[in-house]
Amino acid sequence: MTEHGATKGRSFARKKFVLGLGVVSLTLLGACEEREFILPGPREDVSSVLTQSDTDAPEATADAARGIQLPGQVANADAAQSFGTQAFRTDHPSLGKPLRQIFAVDIGEGDSRKHRIVADPVVSGGRIFTLDAQTTVTAVSTSGAVLWQRDVLPDGAEEGDATGGGLAADGNVVYVSTGFGALTALDATTGNIIWVQDLEATGSGRPTVFGDLIYIMAGDDTGWALNKSDGRLAWQVTGSDSPTNVLGAPAPVVVAGLTVFSFGSGEMQAVFSKGGLRRWDASVLGERKGRALSKYDDVTGRPIAVGNVIYAGNQSGRTVAVNARSGARIWTANEGAVDTVLPVGGSVFLVSDRNELLRLDASNGARIWGTSLPGFVDVKQGRQAEVYAQHGPILAGGRLIVASSDGLMRSFDPVSGTLVEATEVPNGASTAPVVAGQTLYLVDRKGQLVAYR
Repeated sequence: MTEHGATKGRSFARKKFVLGLGVVSLTLLGACEEREFILPGPREDVSSVLTQSDTDAPEATADAARGIQLPGQVANADAAQSFGTQAFRTDHPSLGKPLRQIFAVDIGEGDSRKHRIVADPVVSGGRIFTLDAQTTVTAVSTSGAVLWQRDVLPDGAEEGDATGGGLAADGNVVYVSTGFGALTALDATTGNIIWVQDLEATGSGRPTVFGDLIYIMAGDDTGWALNKSDGRLAWQVTGSDSPTNVLGAPAPVVVAGLTVFSFGSGEMQAVFSKGGLRRWDASVLGERKGRALSKYDDVTGRPIAVGNVIYAGNQSGRTVAVNARSGARIWTANEGAVDTVLPVGGSVFLVSDRNELLRLDASNGARIWGTSLPGFVDVKQGRQAEVYAQHGPILAGGRLIVASSDGLMRSFDPVSGTLVEATEVPNGASTAPVVAGQTLYLVDRKGQLVAYR
């Protein structure tokens, strides 16, 4: 081929290459000119689920109008222990409406940056017992008079170095656990110390007293059984370690001759109540994508036994129902529970990890309705960090009641989730409400026991 022919050939090849690039470019431009498909519906901020007003209407489903058969109201005198165990539960205590504050009395230190009140009050023998954000136990009469106070700070410990704890009353004894890792038995009449047991780890969980034993979680990975007469160890069980935990641990549940402990790892372990021999293991595990709280596996939705079923939840986006005798999973709902799991009348009520009051079907965990609760404290951009705490729900006086740190206690219709009453809690709630003697009690964030009737 001559040089002129070679040059002509290269020129033709370049033209073909340029033409090819043009075709590709036109194809790409054509693709870019295709109209973008926009999904229908309103645009919501990613955090809108936590910023909706509490006056928003419930999110309806096909079953939203389903009725409910509530148990009859009972004028209970006491609320002495966690109601996860059926023996200590009044399914539907009576309570009048509208609610009005009848007294508020100081019980010690309130919430602060380093300390929190986590112990729900207990009511027994005409007295209300409380634990403040540190180590002060207070007994208050039903008329609002302070009967006695006792500091249960262990010997050698420094005030303020720990926080959290739980309470349970049995007969004329009040049992107090603290974040310092001690369980203390107090005389309910005088506040005098009967005995103290070192738990060898943080003891901020709530105790359960059943028969001759006290059951309690320590350090989020050890379950203790102590003789209630002298506090001596009867037996121990251990669960998996967990490096990240939420302050406080649920009270162990006693059902069908078994005691069920909930560990910080999300594990539930059932052991025979008398000797501590393991019967079964189950878990409450799951993760809601995109939420930092889902990294915490604690069982925060307090386990509760109803018949042969245990209901429990976590703040990572899961609530479960398991067979109490075998631990076999009955159902799992992709909704977390941050406080109380309340099964009643064929439904399960809870405050979800997305700050909704939910009603689920107790037979399969299906969602019936959801009502938004207050979310972020400050909704300005870049400041969405602190979230209002919701405590409850409880069922009393024919309605569901949730107490919030935002300064209101809200009552809802159990059938529809409609808001029916809002009562002021001026300092915001720090504990779940309890009802006894047709009176509702809670502790606010400033360290006051507040009573409503």
